[in-house]
Amino acid sequence: MTKLRITAGPFTFDARLETDRAPQTCAAFEKMLPFESQIVHVRWSGEGVWIPLGDTDFSVGYENHTSYPVPGQIILYPGGISETEILLAYGGVHFASKMGQLAGNHFITLTSNLDKLAELGPYVLYKGAQPIRFELASDEA
Repeated sequence: MTKLRITAGPFTFDARLETDRAPQTCAAFEKMLPFESQIVHVRWSGEGVWIPLGDTDFSVGYENHTSYPVPGQIILYPGGISETEILLAYGGVHFASKMGQLAGNHFITLTSNLDKLAELGPYVLYKGAQPIRFELASDEA
């Protein structure tokens, strides 16, 4: 099991790649580590933060996809009718864009500090875009 450390704004989470359920998505993302970007609050999907990735091509299709990630699940929308994006659910999510309902590949699950998710979402909503960094956990490096 590949373990990650995710730093989002002032919050840090441990996580695991869901390699058994989304092997292609995990392999594509792992090649990009460490991955740094910014998170902003979602517009259409409810209680989540997302990383807009434009036309970034991960060269993956759908696997382990859902429109309803639960708090602590991270999904990758590989592109299509909307831009490529990564979404982290911190509360109730019905994944969508202005084009309608979407589904993304659940490929990362947070494993620590889940109680901080309820703080992360409003923090991003009211403070604006925050840096996010995904990296292999120190015992994986």
